[in-house]
Amino acid sequence: MFSYFIKRLIGMIPILFVISIIIFLFVHLIPGDPARLVAGKDATMADIKLVRQELGLDKPLPEQYISYMTNLLHGNLGTSLRTKDPVSVMLAQRFMPTFWLSVWSLLWALVFGLLIGVISATKRNKWQDYSGMFAAVSGISLPSFWLGLMLIQIFSVQLGWLPTGGLDSWKSYILPSLTLGAGIAAVIARFTRSSLMDILKEDYVRTGRAKGLKERRVVWNHALKNAMIPVVTMTGLQFGFLLGGSVVVETVFSWPGLGRLLVDSVSYRDYPVIQAEMLLFSLKFLIINLGVDLIYGYLNPQIRYE
Repeated sequence: MFSYFIKRLIGMIPILFVISIIIFLFVHLIPGDPARLVAGKDATMADIKLVRQELGLDKPLPEQYISYMTNLLHGNLGTSLRTKDPVSVMLAQRFMPTFWLSVWSLLWALVFGLLIGVISATKRNKWQDYSGMFAAVSGISLPSFWLGLMLIQIFSVQLGWLPTGGLDSWKSYILPSLTLGAGIAAVIARFTRSSLMDILKEDYVRTGRAKGLKERRVVWNHALKNAMIPVVTMTGLQFGFLLGGSVVVETVFSWPGLGRLLVDSVSYRDYPVIQAEMLLFSLKFLIINLGVDLIYGYLNPQIRYE
């Protein structure tokens, strides 16, 4: 297992290199001239040309990329074109709000998703199954921006229980985490139901029942562990998306996270921030996928890595 872990870490290096090229080219294909935005509305062409030279945007793309990678290898993510702040500082300030929002969203989604999925699988074609799948389909179908606005209208405007947006206290996490977690809980419920229904047909499950084990022990201690493998895969990917920052939800709730920072950066053609965020998102996905693969070995002892 350890050798597999090391090989995967080394294998991430060329992947990140290719991703950095794609991100660099993608960012420079965004319409608009960042030099014009930095210079201001009243700037002359001479001023814009001077700003472009100062930012290094007048150089050929290969030379710009080499300069970008050189700074990146030295731990320098660059400076924001808009705020003139170090990009690393901006990401550090925005990362934790997005991280904890993602954690709380995923935690409650896992609890309710697994619970609904297990109940639906063990009560197949009964009212519990129909109710659980109706809730799951509703959670997937509802647009996140609409759900967020409805939660704000009910719990903030009408009842006055929770803040409408921003990050002031632990209460600020409730509405955006419910909005983000609704769709994930629905997907987890459907994956859990489908996977567990297949596992419950296996011979070892019937053997456990024949030995007189209680149904609760058969389901939770034996069947669910093997049924969790596809659920873990899906959950890892969903957590990666959450850490990437939900642009819509963070905008609706004025959340000071990575998603909202990305929207603002794209609007101002802030190349260093956009490149750093997208590279960070890619790195997080690679790390999460590695973690998911390692969890496989724990959930299923039959899996072995050479």
